[in-house]
Amino acid sequence: MKIIIELLAASVRIATPLLLAALGGILSECAGTFAVGIEGMMLMGAFAGVVATYSTHNLLLGLFASAFGGAALASIIATATACFRADQMVTGLASNILSLGLTSFLVRGFFGGQAPVMRLAPLPAISVPILSRIPVLGEVLFQQPALTYAAFLLVLPVHFLLVKTQIGLTMRAVGENPAAAFAVGSDPIRVRMAAIIAGGVLAGLGGAELALQELGTFTDGMTNGRGFIALAAIIVGRWQPLKVMIGCLLFGTASALALNMQGWGLPVSSYVLQMAPYVIALAVLIGIGRGVKMPAAIGRSFTRD
Repeated sequence: MKIIIELLAASVRIATPLLLAALGGILSECAGTFAVGIEGMMLMGAFAGVVATYSTHNLLLGLFASAFGGAALASIIATATACFRADQMVTGLASNILSLGLTSFLVRGFFGGQAPVMRLAPLPAISVPILSRIPVLGEVLFQQPALTYAAFLLVLPVHFLLVKTQIGLTMRAVGENPAAAFAVGSDPIRVRMAAIIAGGVLAGLGGAELALQELGTFTDGMTNGRGFIALAAIIVGRWQPLKVMIGCLLFGTASALALNMQGWGLPVSSYVLQMAPYVIALAVLIGIGRGVKMPAAIGRSFTRD
């Protein structure tokens, strides 16, 4: 039973950066822009958060820096795709490559040309009074670090934003038919830019979770494809925050299982086990991705006439 509880608790923790990035991706894609660049936004957030926290010894400033780092890269993507109508897929992939090289260059540039060892104390687990005493569920759900609670608590507000508010309805209208949204007084270019940048803030916090909560340091390319897993979770969840959360938990469980299996002494290569979450993501997308109905105008540029 203890092994199962530890596995489930690890699944929730591993799902946290995926969920934050996926929620940001939902905002971008519901407004009509592919969120291919969230991998780079996560990496920029991780870099900015660690450098700011290490330099100032202030965790709150580190979290703000992570959000800013993700938003900064998102603003570049937003300007290129929404204002200059650049291809969204190419721009997103290029931004991921840019973030990988830029963070590696800057982290050495700030510290005299060598990769520094920036060790930080990871965010500790916080036990929720009373709830943490519930058998099994208490240990799995209510003894987690702060960013994990924040990520899962954001699911309902994002759902409410998209479904029940004028802002969310405008975003979805732009994602479905930007010309019609423009005809009734909305500005699709500004809406898309705002959605992409808001998504960058959440993706940057996803990077902060990795760097400040999971590892307590920054390493080159530390996101390691998690942004693409988050994209898979968005498709699995049909752009609905509650279903996307379940998708992130499924991928988190697969990753946690792979990590635990490495310690069980099974006669399987560790590289094969590390591939498992990505193989599962591909299998799921092959199985259900073909029937997914994306926002109608996603990937299409808009021009004011």
